[in-house]
Formats: sequence, C-alpha cells, structure tokens
Amino acid sequence: MTRFDDIQLPRIRYLRGPNLWTYRPVLEVWLDLGRLEDFPSNLIPGFTDRLTALLPALIEHHCGVGERGGFIQRLVEGTWAGHVLEHVVIELLNLAGMPTGFGQTRSTSKTGVYRMVFRARDEEVARAALAEGHRLLMAAINDDPFGAAEVQACVDVVKGKVEDCYLGPSTACIVGAATDRGIPHIRLNSGNLVQLGYGSAQQRIWTAETDYTSAIGESIASDKELTKSLLASCGVPVPEGQVVADAAEAWEAAEDIGLPVVVKPSDANHGRGVSLDLTTREEVEAAFAVAEPEGSDVMVERFIRGSEHRLLVVGGQVVAAARGEIITVTGDGQANVASLIDTQLNSDPRRGVEEEYPLDYIDVNTDSKLLLELQRQKLDAKSVPEAGRVVVIQRNGNLGVDCTDQVHPEVAHAATLAARVVGLDIAGIDMVAQDISRPLAAQGGAIVEVNAGPGLLMHLKPAVGSPRPVGRAICDHLFPDDAAGRIPVVGVTGSQDTAVLARLVAWLIDLGGRHTGLACRDGLFLARRRVDARDSANWEAGHRLLVNRAVQAVVIESGAETILRDGLAYDRCHIGIVTDLEGAETLADYDITESEQMVKVLRTQVDVVLPEGTAVLNAADPRVAGLAPLCDGAVILYATDPGAEPLAAHREAGGKSVIVRQDRVVLATGSSESFLPGLGRLTLWRASHAGVSIDSLLAAVAAAWALGIPLNLIGAGVEAFESDLQAALASLQLSQTAFPQEKQHA
Repeated sequence: MTRFDDIQLPRIRYLRGPNLWTYRPVLEVWLDLGRLEDFPSNLIPGFTDRLTALLPALIEHHCGVGERGGFIQRLVEGTWAGHVLEHVVIELLNLAGMPTGFGQTRSTSKTGVYRMVFRARDEEVARAALAEGHRLLMAAINDDPFGAAEVQACVDVVKGKVEDCYLGPSTACIVGAATDRGIPHIRLNSGNLVQLGYGSAQQRIWTAETDYTSAIGESIASDKELTKSLLASCGVPVPEGQVVADAAEAWEAAEDIGLPVVVKPSDANHGRGVSLDLTTREEVEAAFAVAEPEGSDVMVERFIRGSEHRLLVVGGQVVAAARGEIITVTGDGQANVASLIDTQLNSDPRRGVEEEYPLDYIDVNTDSKLLLELQRQKLDAKSVPEAGRVVVIQRNGNLGVDCTDQVHPEVAHAATLAARVVGLDIAGIDMVAQDISRPLAAQGGAIVEVNAGPGLLMHLKPAVGSPRPVGRAICDHLFPDDAAGRIPVVGVTGSQDTAVLARLVAWLIDLGGRHTGLACRDGLFLARRRVDARDSANWEAGHRLLVNRAVQAVVIESGAETILRDGLAYDRCHIGIVTDLEGAETLADYDITESEQMVKVLRTQVDVVLPEGTAVLNAADPRVAGLAPLCDGAVILYATDPGAEPLAAHREAGGKSVIVRQDRVVLATGSSESFLPGLGRLTLWRASHAGVSIDSLLAAVAAAWALGIPLNLIGAGVEAFESDLQAALASLQLSQTAFPQEKQHA
C-alpha cells in the first residue's frame, strides 16, 4: 500500500471575531495535501471503512448532501483529505463535549493547498482538536495501528483542554443566556471573569458573582457566626451555636446547646468539613478534627432535623430550589464498603470528578468526613456489611433533587430576606426543613448558611427533576427590561480615506452627547484625546474600547486585512460603512488578488449590522451598493452623483440616501429631498477641509443621520470638524492648557 507523508499545516490562525467565514470565532488552517491531492478518499483502499470504524458517529454528519449519512456518501464518492480532516476535527470536538457543526474547506489558487476552518469557542481547544484529528486521519490513511483506545486518548486530550480552558458550567450558562438574548460577551481572563455587554452598558460576572455583589456581603457570608447573628436580629430562624477553639470546648458547647449537634467550619462552602447529627463526645471531637482544616474557625450548632435544601436567590427572588438526600449503600454480605460505593454509587453516570457532573465521585481514600461517618457506624472502608444492612455514606452535600415548585411563599420570603440582610444580590441559601412546602416555624426549620457565589450546576443538571433557567434569571437581573447591553458601534471598512471618515463620524457622535471611543489608522482616541498614536485599525485596539466602561459609543476602522487576520472586534454593530472594494493588491498573502474577491471579505461589515441598525454603502460602486440585500437592518446609500445607477431603485422603494445637489448635501427619503441644515456650499467647505473627500463627508452624514443625531448638529459639526489631525491635536492641547479642568474631565 502507498504510504503518504503527513498533510502539512503551514499556517494556523485564530479568527476571534466575525470574519469572511461566519459570525463566530473560527480556527483557520491552511493545508498542503502534497501527494494526497491526487488521491481522494475513494482512491485510498479501505480508507473509508477504517475511518468510519474509528469514528462511527460520522454517519450523523450531513455535509453538503443535507441529510444523515451525507458525509459518508461524500467519502464513498471521493472527497479530498482537507475536507475529511474538517469532519474528523468536528467529531472529536463533539465527543469531547464541545459540540460544533460548522466547518468549511475551500481550495486556493495553489494546487493542493486548501483553507479549512471550523467553529472554535476557544483557541487552545481548537488547536488540540486539530492536532489530534490530524494524527487520527493520517493513521487511517496509512492504515497504521489505531484503535478505540487511541481514539479515546485523542478525545481525552481535547476534553482536558476543554476543562482547562473553557468557562465553568455556572459561568457558561449565564453567558449562554446572554447570547440567547443578543447580549455580547467578552472573556476578560483565562478563568470565569466575563464582561456582558459593551462599554458603559456592560456588566461583569465571575461565576455567580456580579457587579452588584457586595464585597461586604461576601465577607459577612463567609463568617457564619456573624451571618447567624444578623439573620436572628431580623427574625430569620437560625440554629443556635457558637465558635469553639478546640475539641474539648466543642464538647462543652454541645452539652450547653443540647444533643444532637452539628460541627462545621465557620467559613467553608459546599459542605466541606460538615458533620451532622452528632450525639457522643467521641463523635463531636472527631468531627472537630475534620472541620478544623477546612476553615479559620470551627462552630458547634444545634442539629435541625429534616432535609438539606439549597434555595437560589437572584435579585430578591427565589428562582430555583434543590433538596438533598442522604446517600447510602446496602450490604450484600460479600463486598466491602469501598466496593459497594463503587458499584452502587460511583457507577452512576451522573457522578464524576469534573465540575460538569451533578453528583460528586466518592473517594474513600481521601474523604475524611466519610471515614468519620463510617466510624460512627463501627465500620471502615474494608468492612463487609451483612446482607440488607443500610450504610450511610453521606448525610449532606447531595443537592440533586429539584423542588422549586414546592417552595412555600413564607419559605421563599425567609430566603430572600436572608439574602438582603447579608447584602447579596445572588445567594445560595442553605436551609434545613422537613417539608419545604410548609412554613419553617411550623416544623422547626432554619436557615443554616448563606453563600456568596453559589454553584448553579445542581439547578442546571439536577439528578431528579427539571433543570431551571437560572442563567436566564441572572441575565435578566443584570439587564432588566430587555436591555441589550449595547452601545452604538460604528464599523468602517474600505481603503479610501477611511481613517478621516472614522474621525469625522466619531466627532459627530461625540458632539451628540456620547463619550466616544475611536480606533483607526490615526490612533486610538477617547473623545478628542489621542491615547495611542500607533495604527489602531485592528482587533486589539477595538477590543480596548469595548471593555472601557467610560465609553458610550465606539467607531472602529477595520480594513480587509484585519477581517482576514483577526475578524471584527465586535459581534454586531449599529452602523456598518463600506466605502470601496479596493486594496486587493496588498492581500496576496491571504490568496486575495482581485477586487472581485473583496466582495466576500468586506460583506462581513454588512453581515454584522443589527436588525435595528443601518448599512451605509457607496452607491458610486454598484458592487458595494449590491451588498444591501445582505443587511439585516436598513440601508442608506450615498453618492456625489445623484444619478448613480443603484440610487434609482433604492429611492423608488422608499430608501434613504445622501447625495449632492446644487453644491449642497441633500438628505433624501424616497422622492423627498431636503438640504442638510447648518452646512452651506460644499465648494466653500472644501476650501477649509481639504483633507476630507466629499464621499467621506456623505458617508459620515449618513451614519450620523442613522444614529438620530439632530440634523442641525450634524451640519454644524461637519463645518467645525478639523480634518488636519495634527492641527486638531494641537488645538486640543492648547485648550487643555488654558482650561486644565477640561483635561481632567477628558
């Protein structure tokens, strides 16, 4: 059998924003097939059978055929290795728990070289999937030893990257809810700190903590004794208890409080170090030893009979509740406790060590609380319980049964009051009650803990019952009244005078009363102040503006190379301006050589316009005007020539346009026309604004008009604009020297 050299991967690039392929981030890979260019899948003996044996779920890939088994059909008929690699990588991502269905492979102008892309939420995960998919594919092509164990090893590598790099389940559910509502997000670190929304409209989350989460409230919640005293002072039922210094004092406190008691750390979470229903001195002292390493202090409390419950409070409302269960195993007279735990509990597919599992894996070798529980029953891990004997393994921390619909209104009131008293907008209220559908006072129930940053997985994946939309509840709390978390975003792309156009648009928006950020080739600006003189028409500079909480609107210039190299810095925009389709001669490195190819690249700017937004297109180029049907929102065409061919049909349909007539700027809606107030003859204006072309002026006026800036202000603003950047900066510096308080404001 012919042996093939590895497919070469000469270039790998992560496109972080909307790009010529899709709205979402993708990994773009250039592939050099070498001799495989002459050997599609149907010409490699046994290849299809080997590949489908390794990855049987490829049968689910529809591919271009559009139905189940479509990709297999392509394999049988003959498809090239680049396309096959695309599907192998996608399948590995699916098996690793990060499903994706998007991928494309396209030939380039060089024979045997292809561009392959696939959806990638995280770059490290995508690169791992590519490397493992590449290895698997070459093994299948060359009939190398590769079986189920090797496939699983590939999946485990990708899954490990998912666990290391991707958002935790609590954060991911909030981000997912935000995405469903059309709210953009930006990950701010390698952990779970995420910005929802842009600029001044943003909110930040860190798992289930938000900008509204009080640091004082968190500190109070971590001090269990202080929390109890505050709750008790407001009439919230809590168990009496006290902090103790050593095991002997713990027993003394237990005698004072009255048996049975609970011993727990004063500032630990998730049930760590908590021992329940203690009735003897030996149990209390042993429990102290378990609790002491888990927190700064140890508490002894009265034991409340009933089941443990966790109520999730968001913005003053109980949005979910889960009930805990005592976990047991039943002896068979043959297996020891450790074996019973493995066969009766750990075999449950809902249990695992990763955060994604709703139930924890039970490790008899490391769980000191479990060993204490067994000791109380005069057992250890090696003991063999007689047939039928029920052995308690865990008494708390098993919050897997959804009971949201059973919560009594008075119980909900107590939970929300507890969150308010502590000072938390989001809180996990731990409550012990025999029946949560009855008032606490009637059954002697009590709130035992208030937790900041509560885990959400128990509500997202309950072991029993329906999942609850807690991510949506948190999202609605942060963005009430259907707020989208967006500020006006204006995107400018093309090659002709786009920097000065971007500056003029930013100038008009700033005059309209919004503190405006600008990223263009002339630098990075906050209002009129240049904060970075480097070329800022790129993803990084745009990103800097979008995370700035002071910015109320942004204008971002993105040339074709930025779109090809990184993608756009924003997911959607309110205004998308396309000036021209020139510049192909500088993009040979991206396999772009003709202006006609620029249509697919620059259409990205139009694709991302919001439904309530507007595309501003140059009608002097029919190809640019031809992008109009791709826009989800409105379209304004502009041209110095009112007779430009694309204008006629657009105006006949009632569309808006900005044109020149009688040496003045005209705003047209359908057949209705009016001069732009505040701006006189363009001949006179050009004399003092030589750095701004009439085309750029018209595009800027159209963008400002679409943003609802008053027409008089637009005209006056265009008249006052200083097209010479250095003169404008000098003027600003002079004004700040004369009025230093303005510099401080800027």
